[in-house]
Amino acid sequence: MKFALVFPGQGSQSLGMMSAYGDSAVVRATFDEASSAIGKDLWALVADGPAEALNQTVNTQPLMLTAGVAVFRLWQAKGGAIPALVAGHSLGEYAALVAAGVMKLSDAAPLVELRATAMQEAVPAGEGAMAAVLGLDAEAVKLACAEIMRETPLLVVQAVNFNDPKQTVIAGHKSAVERAAELVKARGAKRALMLPVSAPFHCSLMQPAALRLKQRLVSVPLSAPRISVINNVDVSMLTDADAIRDALVRQAASPVRWVETMLAMQTEGVTQVLECGPGKVLAGLAKRCADGLTGVPMNDLVAVEAALTLTSRN
Repeated sequence: MKFALVFPGQGSQSLGMMSAYGDSAVVRATFDEASSAIGKDLWALVADGPAEALNQTVNTQPLMLTAGVAVFRLWQAKGGAIPALVAGHSLGEYAALVAAGVMKLSDAAPLVELRATAMQEAVPAGEGAMAAVLGLDAEAVKLACAEIMRETPLLVVQAVNFNDPKQTVIAGHKSAVERAAELVKARGAKRALMLPVSAPFHCSLMQPAALRLKQRLVSVPLSAPRISVINNVDVSMLTDADAIRDALVRQAASPVRWVETMLAMQTEGVTQVLECGPGKVLAGLAKRCADGLTGVPMNDLVAVEAALTLTSRN
């Protein structure tokens, strides 16, 4: 059996989420390492909150990076096998790169904190928005966004997260996102839910953030991956450090192609997709993206043990 590990991004965080993994020394050590790298006590933040601070992008991104890496290290410590492939959804791609040995957690944590700050500052507060469109094909969502942009050429609204064949997230200027949300509902979408986010991630408005990332990434040492990583922006597996840097830069202002990522895993012979971190969103998406894939959450200690049993049986 070939299996892959995937790492969740922003949105899977919750207060106290790491307590689900018990009193693990490896989890705590991972949080200590990341906290030291950014000068912020991430363990106290996830354990005690407040929730408002936990959900601030500049905190959430390093927190979720650390959580994903911590669960990966817990998996390793318990004898978990090396996966055939790894990938991460948006921010989760950084955790995948750490797991694959491309970058150190101590380098990734401050990089992700900068990414979060740059994304937050790319668009003034209140001017951007995101919405999840449910029950409509991605092509129809893209056409609706293009129509709104033709009508209002000074505004941006784009399809930015292709999460499953019937779930696409749009982002851009708030008024354009709201208009597109109404249009997709008129064209058959079951729902168009405005998301509680502080910036319009992965649309072209994030270009200033991408430029700031590019400047920082020059000085971040990268190694060749020990595990193949499927990236978000091109759905490709890169080995050259400069190519990986370029893909991370472009990822900030480009769509997350998750459906294609799952199809690529299926093509590579993967049958089990294990979600490495709190939450189980990606485990739920796997089957909806590609026939023959089974999503397996590892969102608590019991689930990790079950995943270990599952992968060792085959």
